[in-house]
Amino acid sequence: MPLVAVVGRPNVGKSTFFNRLTESRDSIVDDQPGVTRDRVYGRAEWRGRGFSIVDTGGLVPDSEDRFEAAIREQAAIAIDEADLILFLVDVTTGITDLDQDIALLLRRSEKPVLVVANKADNEERRWQAADFWQLAVGDVHPVSSINGIGTGDLLDAIVDALPPAPPPADDTRLRVAVIGRPNVGKSSLVNAWLGTERSIVTEISGTTRDSIDSVLKYHGREIVLVDTAGLRKRARIQENVEFYALLRTERAIDECDVAVLLLDATGGLESQDIRVLKKAEELRKGLVIGINKWDVIEKDTHTVREYEQVVRERLATLDYVPIVTLSALSKQRIQKLLETTLAVADNLHRRVTTSQLNDTILPAIEAHKPPPYRGALVKIKYATQTRTAPPVFVFFANHPSGLKEPYRRYLERRLRDAFDFTGVPLTVSFRRK
Repeated sequence: MPLVAVVGRPNVGKSTFFNRLTESRDSIVDDQPGVTRDRVYGRAEWRGRGFSIVDTGGLVPDSEDRFEAAIREQAAIAIDEADLILFLVDVTTGITDLDQDIALLLRRSEKPVLVVANKADNEERRWQAADFWQLAVGDVHPVSSINGIGTGDLLDAIVDALPPAPPPADDTRLRVAVIGRPNVGKSSLVNAWLGTERSIVTEISGTTRDSIDSVLKYHGREIVLVDTAGLRKRARIQENVEFYALLRTERAIDECDVAVLLLDATGGLESQDIRVLKKAEELRKGLVIGINKWDVIEKDTHTVREYEQVVRERLATLDYVPIVTLSALSKQRIQKLLETTLAVADNLHRRVTTSQLNDTILPAIEAHKPPPYRGALVKIKYATQTRTAPPVFVFFANHPSGLKEPYRRYLERRLRDAFDFTGVPLTVSFRRK
């Protein structure tokens, strides 16, 4: 997906605007300037064209404040990666010195820019928005993030300004993204895989700028390794390396079939890792966890089981994700990790026949019936798998609204018990029969 970055000085309404376009409440809204410090990602769709949006912190050029410096770094990363920039300004205050400074920064970026004149809540303010043509960075679009005035016309302009949609991909090769926090050994693992097999077929240009995706041939099967490591051509960005990694990770997950989350055995599972896994699950990608640097851990016969138990306790509903310990440096169990990844990819495409499915699932439903709904019995007649990659199962019932999340989880567990869907998110939905 193309990436649209929202930038501007503090307190012009960027987070409210972000929430309006993504139809979410992902970005915190507050009257206090500087609330948004970490970048927030979202998705929007208009006229059938989808795009990613990144909300940045308020830009304050040349400030010595450490938070403002961090915000400036984040915004610079977003601008550098974006296909289109939305420069948010405030109609009620007019053009400020900060707006002028940001406009200069955007002109230097040579990226396409649309000026979004926010808080244009009435006709008088919409006329005042014309003043922002003086910034000379792009067309001016008056909007109101609070009530949505002008957002339809702006979305039309966004879609028109985006680069042309690429033709549908006919590349059916498996795409594997090695993701994780900085310095967990992602590059070492990719290099170990490639070096061990000595079978790089070619190097192909990745869809993410400045990244090169490597192609590995393993037992006659071609695997595209989606690059998420490194800061190529980003020497001027000295801080916020982790924020940059998150942006790359977001795109890599979007492009892959299976995501391999690499952890550092000496650091364990952190909240950021869980967020990345949740994002991959939300996008219905195959999932594998690799615990790297296992060679430096003091071990006994129970170490692997105890470590895995600690990780699984924090994963909660992601207990279906396989875990492999390894050392990219010594190449210990890197082949097992690769084979586990390929098995998960096969599971993504697993299809269960309707007869197999019902022979298994109907007795499980009979043994544990759904709770009543509004005084009526809920009866599930039959189930069928409607698609693969990712697998989707539809259960037909007389009262589908009565089948709540706990019972959906029960059915998912029974599906996993009966069929091998290790590492694969399952979609279970209900329809009226």
